[in-house]
Amino acid sequence: MVNINKFSMGATAAIITSMGLIAGLTQGDGAKTGIITGLLIIAIADNISDSLGIHIYKESEGASRQDINSFTYGNFIVRLFLAFTFVLIVLLFSSHAALIVSSIWGLVLLAILSYLIAKSKKTNPLREVVWHLVVALIVIAASKLLGNLILKTIIHL
Repeated sequence: MVNINKFSMGATAAIITSMGLIAGLTQGDGAKTGIITGLLIIAIADNISDSLGIHIYKESEGASRQDINSFTYGNFIVRLFLAFTFVLIVLLFSSHAALIVSSIWGLVLLAILSYLIAKSKKTNPLREVVWHLVVALIVIAASKLLGNLILKTIIHL
């Protein structure tokens, strides 16, 4: 069975960050190139940063080289793959539709991940799923509000 701990942080970060970025950037002109550029920068720069952070953290725990590498590479690969799924959504749909489709896609992925984590911890899956989805919805809403605020501020400059 796959050890969900080895990729859960990366998957969660990729999902929530991508949904937030799309939600915030579609509030402006909704230019696909800007949204895709943002997603790809996060897929590379933030991904490398998080993977290095996990690598250093696992080293500080005294984990084995095999564990360190599997957590580091697992995080990087999962984040990269998931980020590309969001890029594909932005490529295939109008900005408004991409916001809706990416939100649904991200929430479904997050619900599945939360369910698997709850099952592996032997905790209540419904509580875990609802809690994680509420946090994701807050990120989406806050990103949309921030995007609107920035747009209105720029228009009045």
